Amino acid sequence: MVATRAVRVRRPMLLVAAVVLAVAAAAPVAATLHPVDYLALQAVRRALSDMPGSRFFASWDFTGDPCAFAGVSCSGDGRVVTLALGDPRAGAPGLSGAFPSAALSRLSELTSLSLVPGRVSGELPPAVAALPGLRFLALSGNLLSGDLPATFSPLLRTVDLSKNSFSGRIPPSLLLIRSLRTLVLSHNSLSGEIPKLVSSPLVHLDLRNNRLTGGVPPLPETLVYLSLAGNRLSGRVGAVLRRLPRLSFLDLGGNWFSGEVPGEVFSFRIGYLQLRKNAFSGELRPAGRVPAGATVDLSHNALSGRVPPELAPASAVYLNGNKFAGAVPREIAAAAEGGRMRVLFLQDNFLTGIGVGGVPASAAVCAHWNCVAPPPPVVAACPAKGGRGRRRPTTQCGGRRR
Repeated sequence: MVATRAVRVRRPMLLVAAVVLAVAAAAPVAATLHPVDYLALQAVRRALSDMPGSRFFASWDFTGDPCAFAGVSCSGDGRVVTLALGDPRAGAPGLSGAFPSAALSRLSELTSLSLVPGRVSGELPPAVAALPGLRFLALSGNLLSGDLPATFSPLLRTVDLSKNSFSGRIPPSLLLIRSLRTLVLSHNSLSGEIPKLVSSPLVHLDLRNNRLTGGVPPLPETLVYLSLAGNRLSGRVGAVLRRLPRLSFLDLGGNWFSGEVPGEVFSFRIGYLQLRKNAFSGELRPAGRVPAGATVDLSHNALSGRVPPELAPASAVYLNGNKFAGAVPREIAAAAEGGRMRVLFLQDNFLTGIGVGGVPASAAVCAHWNCVAPPPPVVAACPAKGGRGRRRPTTQCGGRRR
């Protein structure tokens, strides 16, 4: 019986040895590549195919050196460290097939894994997401689905899983990775709340167009880009935003946020401020002038008071669909007249003075449905969908609000 057990133990070892010898015999040029990685690349090739018009796999000829394949980079000791699947050129056709989870999980030295947009389906298992050396993971624009794994590599710096069909909650562990700088999970079907603890030193966070609910937790002050648009988030965000002085891009549009817009945001190096279609209210009290050329979209809220002159340096200002009253500041009117502000939307408010004379043909200025008729040049510059009428009924003005 002892002899029989010994034979059984040796048999798997003999099979592995046979595979190694077969690989070496079939591809002597590729003998420097680790046999486990060689077999993993073969499995990847069997699982995926070029979509019509793509020739990514044309170089994947296993009679040659796999380290010379398109998208493959190897270390000096013959391990695959980078795998970029598909032609990275913009607009190039992608790949189709089933996500080769088992094969990828065997590439134990992988540091970078990417997949161009295509029609690759399947799930992302922990065995791939948590590869110990993985620093870059980008699988955007495919048909991947299921829950996100609970664990990820502790060395990840970039994770882009956008434009897939992932569902379930955002794993709390993902926002605790100490090296994570970029996290893009937009355009999926993720639900639940944003995890309460975000300790990753994020620079770029994009969670837009999901089904997230609840409030926004404290976020790292390292953030430069923040997009939470197109979710079901709610509550006040002033305290969170005040602690993000490095923001240059902020998009919270299409949620249920309420309360006042913190004045500090306008003094940040903000080039794009998008807060449209929420429930922000109160007066705007900017702490400083917005940067020159910025886009400021505060449309379709419940903001009131006077239009602040601190918005004058912006190149596009959308204030339509609010409760602003009084006259448009002369600085803003002059910016529109001079063409420095190419878009000024003021329609559907309670303004009593517009004060904008002639505007360049390239400008889009609209002030319909206020408590004063807009000047003829503004009427001519108003887009076709610029409002319900030129002036509100007098019963809605004279200090009365909607």
